[in-house]
Amino acid sequence: MNMKNQTMEHVVAIRGLENVVAGETKISYVDGVDGRLIYAGYEIRELAAHASFAETVYLLWHGELPTREQLDAFHVRLVAEMRLPSQVIEMIKLAPPSAHPMDLLRTAVSALGMYDPDAADRSDEACERKAIRLLAQTITLVADMHRVRQGLPVLSADTKLGFGANFLYMLRGDSPTKAEQTAFELLLMLHLEHGLNASTFAARVTASTLSDMHAALTSGLGTLKGPLHGGASERAIDIFENVNDIDEIDEYIEGMLNEGKRVMGFGHRVYKTEDPRARLLREQAWILCQRTDLAELAAQAKRVEQLVMEKKGIYPNVDFYSGIVQHALGIPKPYFTAIFACARTAGWLAHIREQYADNRLIRPTSHYIGPWDKVAVPIDERG
Repeated sequence: MNMKNQTMEHVVAIRGLENVVAGETKISYVDGVDGRLIYAGYEIRELAAHASFAETVYLLWHGELPTREQLDAFHVRLVAEMRLPSQVIEMIKLAPPSAHPMDLLRTAVSALGMYDPDAADRSDEACERKAIRLLAQTITLVADMHRVRQGLPVLSADTKLGFGANFLYMLRGDSPTKAEQTAFELLLMLHLEHGLNASTFAARVTASTLSDMHAALTSGLGTLKGPLHGGASERAIDIFENVNDIDEIDEYIEGMLNEGKRVMGFGHRVYKTEDPRARLLREQAWILCQRTDLAELAAQAKRVEQLVMEKKGIYPNVDFYSGIVQHALGIPKPYFTAIFACARTAGWLAHIREQYADNRLIRPTSHYIGPWDKVAVPIDERG
C-alpha cells in the first residue's frame, strides 16, 4: 500500500490556521472588514460609553449586563479576592530581578493553583469562584510584583475603589484621579476579549483536555508574552525613547520605513480598517498626556500616526495608544504586557468556561511532508 497516496492526497495545510473556523462562541465577534468589535451582542463603543470594566466582565461571564445589585455584589467579591497567599509573595521575592514580569506572572498563576481549594472542581459554582479569584489575583500579582521589586510594602485593596482604580492604588501607593480611573478602566475593557486569538486558542486547547483552570490560564499567559501578540505595546513606546524631540520624528520614521522595518503599534492581522479599540483609546491618551505634562509625547505620537498613514496607509492599533496611556499613568514599560494579560484573563476565563460547558478535545491533524520508506539499520552499520 502506498501510504503517501492513501493519506496525503488532496491535503492543503492552512498556515497559521488563517480563516479556519475552529469552534462556536457567544462571547465576542471581531469584524475586521468593517472595524467592529462586539462583546456578547454589544458594540464595544456602547460598552465604553455606558459600562465599566467589571460590568463588561460580568457580561462575558453571564451573558447579560448586571443590575446595580448584581454589580455591587460582584465588586465586593472581586475586591475581597485581591490578595495573595504569603507563599506566592515569597516566590516573587525570590525571583531574579532580571525576570520579565510576564515570566513571573505566568509562574505565579500556575503556583496559585496549588493553593486554590477549588482547583480540581469543574462545577459551575467552583468555576465562578475560581474565575473571580483568578481575575482579582492576576492584577494583584502585577501590583505586588512591582512594589516588592522596588523594596516597598505591598498594599491591600481599598473597598471604596473600583477594580482598575484599586490596581493603580496598589501599584503606585496613591489614589488615582478621575481621569486616570476613566482611562485605565477603558484600557482594561478594550483588552478584555478579542475573539479566537492565539492566546485564547491556547487556553481553550488546554481546557479541552479537561485540565484545570489555572493550567489553561497559564497556557494563555505563555502565548500572550510573544512580541507578535501581547508584547507589542512595550515595543510601540520604544519609538519615543529613540528620539529627543518632535523635530527628529520624520527622519526616524522615514528611516525605519525605508529599511523595511515594521513600526510597532500599526496594522493588525484582522482589521482591514481602523481598529475600533484604537479609536476609543486615542482620546484618553491625549487627555492623560495633557494632564500629566506629556504634551511633547502627545505631539510626537500624533506626528508618528500622521507619517505612517501618509507613507503606508496603515492605521495605528490599540497597542500604540495602550503604551502611551500606561506611560502617562506611571506604569513602567516592562509591565505593559502584564497589564494586557490582567485584562485578557477575564476573556480567557470566559472561553475556558465555555469550553468546559460543551467540550470536545481539540486535536487537529497535520500534513506530513517528510520522507517515506526509509530503512533503519543497526547503529554499528550507520556511516
